[in-house]
Amino acid sequence: MLVTIQILNIIMPVLYGLVLTFYLIDFYWEKSINAAYNRTFLFATLALHFIYIIMRTVEYSHFLITTKYELFTSIAFTIAIAYVIIEILTKVKITGFIILVFPFLFQFISSIFIQDIYQVKEVLKNPLLGLHVISALLGVSAFIISAVYGFLFVILYNRIKRRKYGVFFDKLPSLEVLEKMSFISLFVGFIVLTVSIIIGAIWLPVAFPEFSHIDPKLLATIIIWLVYAVGITMKIKFKWYGKKLIILSIFGMFIVIISMMIPYVFKSSFHNFL
Repeated sequence: MLVTIQILNIIMPVLYGLVLTFYLIDFYWEKSINAAYNRTFLFATLALHFIYIIMRTVEYSHFLITTKYELFTSIAFTIAIAYVIIEILTKVKITGFIILVFPFLFQFISSIFIQDIYQVKEVLKNPLLGLHVISALLGVSAFIISAVYGFLFVILYNRIKRRKYGVFFDKLPSLEVLEKMSFISLFVGFIVLTVSIIIGAIWLPVAFPEFSHIDPKLLATIIIWLVYAVGITMKIKFKWYGKKLIILSIFGMFIVIISMMIPYVFKSSFHNFL
């Protein structure tokens, strides 16, 4: 199994690099011969990545969350999965290469520096923890994608106002489509984050019976959930659209980034077990 893991570790960044290249070609040459097969090749890459993750998990008896380089391959996988979900829901794949840069970079770095670790803390072997972290990463990945579409919206909006165009901006989806893609990404992230919070609520009292309800990371997660919950409510009930939603998407991403830094700032947080 170790030989197969090592081979897949080498192959994965190559596959993501090819997927990225195919989507880039499709962006500039929409009728390219590979356009119809991009998603199929991405599915195949994700299937191999899933096998790689399962094999490492079985071989080393823990989820790939114990080091930053294990997390990097998990992040690469979750960003690619989140993108596929959004591509299917929106039926827009012209911006795929912009998003798929992230899985390629994370997996490339992971493949170079990842180590074979057999001995980890017992708490890191808990299946609920693995599901909690992976679902949280999937939620964060969707929020990242939402923010990327938000930034594209802002850039394209400013370009249109100044009447400055170019090949790249001519090929981007309309402002309306970018807003839709940003909101769908945000909504997917919110649903998955909710699942992660529920799993965490089940696992946390068992793993840390004396945990604090005012733990900084815990409070930050609740704030993130509330921010996105309010935004979704405003969109659905009060018909928010355009720049208001985009600001929410970008602002929410900054909060997510800050929350991810909390365990390094507040050493007392129970999330420091990673």
